Amino acid sequence: MSRTLIVAGAGIVGLSTAYSLAKAGNRVIVLDKEEHVAAHQTGNNSGVIHSGLYYTPGSLKAKLSVDGASSIRDFAVEHGVKVDICGKLVVATDDKQLPQLNELLRRGKENGVPARLVSPEEAREYEPHVSTVGALHVESTGIIDYKGVCEALARLIRELGGEIRFGAEVKGVKADALGVTVETRNGSVRGHYFVNCGGLHSDRIARLAGLKPSVRIIPFRGEYYELIPEEQHLVRGLIYPVPDPQFPFLGVHLTKMIDGSVHAGPNAIFAFAREGYKWLNINPRDMLESAAWPGLWKLGAKFWKVGLAETYRSFSRKKALEGLRELVPALGDKAIVPTHNGVRAQAMNRDGTMVDDFLFERGQRQIHVLNAPSPAATASLEIGKRIATELLDMAK
Repeated sequence: MSRTLIVAGAGIVGLSTAYSLAKAGNRVIVLDKEEHVAAHQTGNNSGVIHSGLYYTPGSLKAKLSVDGASSIRDFAVEHGVKVDICGKLVVATDDKQLPQLNELLRRGKENGVPARLVSPEEAREYEPHVSTVGALHVESTGIIDYKGVCEALARLIRELGGEIRFGAEVKGVKADALGVTVETRNGSVRGHYFVNCGGLHSDRIARLAGLKPSVRIIPFRGEYYELIPEEQHLVRGLIYPVPDPQFPFLGVHLTKMIDGSVHAGPNAIFAFAREGYKWLNINPRDMLESAAWPGLWKLGAKFWKVGLAETYRSFSRKKALEGLRELVPALGDKAIVPTHNGVRAQAMNRDGTMVDDFLFERGQRQIHVLNAPSPAATASLEIGKRIATELLDMAK
């Protein structure tokens, strides 16, 4: 039996979900308020295929990332999307970081990630200019054109008879025993089931559908620099620091992009708008919603020193360069220039803890994706399959 299934969001998770549903013989309608695919998180991320090294063994992130790294690479090759499995070095720049490096190796092995410890001399065979006392080499990490993946998915969805409607911001969701009606800026859409992959606005869409999410989306801006062309030879692939286990972000890193450029960053600072790609992007509604969430104040009280340091680095190119020189000391005084920024849709609990894993909530004839942080792009095809399977089971 063919069903009409509505998906909100034309980022990589929404499109992957719609593709899986369309392949199963369903009519799919994708709604997005923008005018093209991958307009927000997907189109402004680091372009990295993550291996699954960092994630808690047994977590959904760990499983879907490892499986997703393989499936998205195969998808790219099959559909002519640029991809390069170049490998990654996670480098310890101080002896105090070596225990955490070993913990990463343990996690990686438990998750099935092909990683191995290398000496400083071996590390410099991969990255001749890196500074390290010990490193992990992760051979399955790569880079990819995620916008290209989304464009390929959109093409396949249409070939399977699906629709992608742009300029269709979700304004209301109402379910009944027979189906779901989604109100948009351009009229209503009726379907049998509904999937919310709204990213930065996913919790709002859930509330429109009558749910009371246990989390709030708090936006964090990640600001990137890129190396000037004369400095790009100093980085061959991906160079990451050993992450601080007390801080919920990975820290600044150097990433070769699929177009040959090298990006540096990102930092992580609170954004004054859910689409706050610049300091001057201020949305009063977004700010009030964030400020009204008790978890944000609790997080700020715990990490205020880190927050100040991240903010200082946002305004000081010299400070940003200092952090990068811990990884690659040869970077010159004018090595970096600002480039694009991204905004991360981070689900936060009331107690100030950030939701660490993928988070789904269900409603009548609905599934809402309320947390899909990195490695969601890497794992997107696997997330899409999982949602499609659950939704079709719901329909039985």
